[in-house]
Amino acid sequence: MKKWISGGTMADYFMTVVRTGGPGMGGISLLLLEADMPGIHIRKMETQFDNAHSTTFITLEDVRVPVKNLIGPENGGFILLMNNFNHERLVLAIGACRMARVCYEQAIKYAMDRETFGKKLVQHPVIRYKLAEMVRQIEALHDFNERVTFQFAKGVPDHKLGPQCALLKVQASKTIEFCAREASQIFGGSSIVKEGRGKIVERIYRQVRMFAIPGGSEEILLDFAMRDVAEKAKKIRAKSKTNAKL
Repeated sequence: MKKWISGGTMADYFMTVVRTGGPGMGGISLLLLEADMPGIHIRKMETQFDNAHSTTFITLEDVRVPVKNLIGPENGGFILLMNNFNHERLVLAIGACRMARVCYEQAIKYAMDRETFGKKLVQHPVIRYKLAEMVRQIEALHDFNERVTFQFAKGVPDHKLGPQCALLKVQASKTIEFCAREASQIFGGSSIVKEGRGKIVERIYRQVRMFAIPGGSEEILLDFAMRDVAEKAKKIRAKSKTNAKL
């Protein structure tokens, strides 16, 4: 079984990760499956955020795949998979940044118009604080996106960008979650109905988990980044000890 194939009802091909060797990342390969192969059954899955992605559940029953459908070397699929994740995480981060900025835009417009206790919302210090925190995180994320995109454009190898893409994606999911929540707080009851001025924020709020889970959860990505740092630090320390002996 394979869950969460985006666009599965429209796709002609699926890329699957299969175990062709021993345990660990050295025994993983990538196979290309044709959607009309005997034994493949596809059904659409309803999701929290929307139905436009055509997220699907795919069942495989005795599917025979020819050797020619192997992508890359046998047992060499892990590196290819990780390279693909880098690009997926960057795309998610860019989308999250834009949605966070929409939350801020909607919230500040509403705060400029809405009155409570004889004053505009934006005249209340606590509202200005919320707006300032939103834009601070958005601009930091935007800068992070620009930096990683620039490195991709300059040809920095994917394996060197893995930890940065992991941290970028975490920064993005936390930023959109914060901004969606704060915009919702500013809109109040208007942000929990699917009509009126708060309907855009209500819509975005339902998409928050889409940025936090696909492409790697926050916990897994943070652990991945720090394991990479620890491994590099270990090598640097070992090299320093060797040079000291010399």
